[in-house]
Amino acid sequence: MKLIKNLQTADILMLALCLLIILVAEYLFLTGDKLHGIFIGLWAPTLLGVMIYLKLIKNERR
Repeated sequence: MKLIKNLQTADILMLALCLLIILVAEYLFLTGDKLHGIFIGLWAPTLLGVMIYLKLIKNERR
């Protein structure tokens, strides 16, 4: 529960965006547009990686 309390609004929005990206990628993949589904599906881990990187920079400055 402590982890949820430490989340900021931007973190929640980024995680919601990642979830939306995953859902859109699954929809595209399952409806037959496999290449676009895979392409869009790669955005979520990239976005999470950028989010982690920005958090590390922010914590390093403290």
